[in-house]
Amino acid sequence: MKRNHITLYIDLLFCLVIIPLAIMLLPVDRWMTNNTAFLITLIAYVYVLYFVYRQVCLPKLFMQKKYLRIFILLLVLISVTELLTHFPMPAEHINDDVRQMVAKMNIRRQTIWFFFLIVTGFSLAIELTFELFKQILSRQEVEAEKNKAELSLYKAQINPHFLFNTLNTLYALVLSGSEKTESAFVKFSGILRYMYSQGESDFIPAESELDYIQQYVDLQKLRLNHHTKVLFSARASSPKILIPPMILITFVENVFKYGTSSDTDCTIKININITEDTLLLETENEVMRRNDDKKPGIGITNCRKRLELLYPGRYELAAGENDGIYRVRLDIRIRE
Repeated sequence: MKRNHITLYIDLLFCLVIIPLAIMLLPVDRWMTNNTAFLITLIAYVYVLYFVYRQVCLPKLFMQKKYLRIFILLLVLISVTELLTHFPMPAEHINDDVRQMVAKMNIRRQTIWFFFLIVTGFSLAIELTFELFKQILSRQEVEAEKNKAELSLYKAQINPHFLFNTLNTLYALVLSGSEKTESAFVKFSGILRYMYSQGESDFIPAESELDYIQQYVDLQKLRLNHHTKVLFSARASSPKILIPPMILITFVENVFKYGTSSDTDCTIKININITEDTLLLETENEVMRRNDDKKPGIGITNCRKRLELLYPGRYELAAGENDGIYRVRLDIRIRE
């Protein structure tokens, strides 16, 4: 629809401004008096030529490799243009001096070919510009669809990973016969509702994501004893802030996976602060267990890919161990 509007404006500009201004360069008053038929024919020829070009779209035919059709069209247009240069002179000019007749014929010929070149050049320039923008928009749409498909794939991979870790927590509570098991299942059901109601959305309110993380933290606390101290802080400055769902949970999961102990005193820290411009996640935990597999986990890998698709060049992720303390800092610039 937008392209149609632009095309209409360009057509109006050419037909109502450019062509009339070009025609005003001609001796219109004299031709209107002495050669009215030729002047009307010339004007009609210019407009017909323009709309033939606009209808056919030579750049598109060229991209489709329809060279024969292009050749035939140009041959026909050049032939018509050449025929127009032989438009009969008015009867009163037939008795003019031969040199005057030749000069007038040359002026007419030059005028006709001048308009042919103007219309051809302008039409080709417009069509080339439109075709270029069309190709750019087409590539952007393909890239956007590709990115959307990749994001869906990464989110689909994260959900089973998250569920597997959470079910392990529930399984441990069931085996231990903990009185907290019922409460844990209640929280788990709330987490599942969130995952299947919000997980397919591209963006959700930040408060919903923080509430979901709070439920996950509370669920993990149920399996921990007094040896592990959890310092959790999360806030959003406005309920209108939108962020991608489940973009932070992987880092929170890893804190509980590698930073907790049932027989050694340890502390884990999770701080999330979301403003209208930035999202900041900071986690810190003592390394109580290590990943036997040296490869990065699927959760971290997917999270990095999602960040690269959602916030290219607008995030910083630093993670590493120093003196037995593992720290993560994720800083996202929400607004461009």
